[in-house]
Amino acid sequence: MTKVIVNSGICGFSVTIAAEKETGRKIRLSFDTECEMVLKMLEDISQVDTMYVFLNHLANPVYRSAAKHIKHAACPVMSGILKAIEVEAGLALPRDVQIEFIKDQGL
Repeated sequence: MTKVIVNSGICGFSVTIAAEKETGRKIRLSFDTECEMVLKMLEDISQVDTMYVFLNHLANPVYRSAAKHIKHAACPVMSGILKAIEVEAGLALPRDVQIEFIKDQGL
């Protein structure tokens, strides 16, 4: 099982994403969060195909579900979901990602 924690920022919600390989190319997803919008995504993507990670944003079921349920386009949870799927499927190594804000120093 692969687990990823996404701290989404100013909204104050964090999401623990669990991805567990099932038979064939299927991955079972579960989310631990208080964000109702993210939880609604499970209606669409509780079980996914590993090949989703290779689809572009417009065709990707993770992003399509987010378009239905997530009101904030900059939410980083979708990327976290796809990273968890990649690692659980053996398509990538686990490596932390980060978005860091740098205060303008007059550059």
